[in-house]
Amino acid sequence: MMDSRICLSALLLLFGLATVLAQSSSPSQVCEQKNGTSCEECLRNVTCLWCITTKSCVTYPVKTILPPHALCPLNDARWGLCWMNFQALIITLAVVGGIIIIAFLICLFCCCKCENFGSKRFDAKMQRQANKTQTKQEERRAEMKMRHDDIRKKYGLSGQNPYSKFA
Repeated sequence: MMDSRICLSALLLLFGLATVLAQSSSPSQVCEQKNGTSCEECLRNVTCLWCITTKSCVTYPVKTILPPHALCPLNDARWGLCWMNFQALIITLAVVGGIIIIAFLICLFCCCKCENFGSKRFDAKMQRQANKTQTKQEERRAEMKMRHDDIRKKYGLSGQNPYSKFA
């Protein structure tokens, strides 16, 4: 329940900031016309900011990004959602953004570390396999040489090869 509210408020903030920043520099008087109404009525327009202390609907100050304290304290300002004050919205988005960045960095670190570790492990395994293969090959050569020597002895060819002087 709370996670969906946080996601909703984050999406609302992003959408609202994009809409407010996309507006022209001349503020419209749409928000000021909704003074004396309710918070819900005021916040139907994304460009409006509701102040609880003055119960007034004002145009969101685009140039300052955060509403100045003289206009409305952050704790009493409502934008996008009537049940969440602007201060809590900013803190929530900062925490969620920080967690996402930290999670991304941890994943990046783990992937790089695992890749290097796996590569070293793979290289060591290949080296062991190559050593084992070389050892078996040397054993087979030694066996073959012994067999050939035994055959030469059997047929009396153990002396010097008569053709060696031609080589």
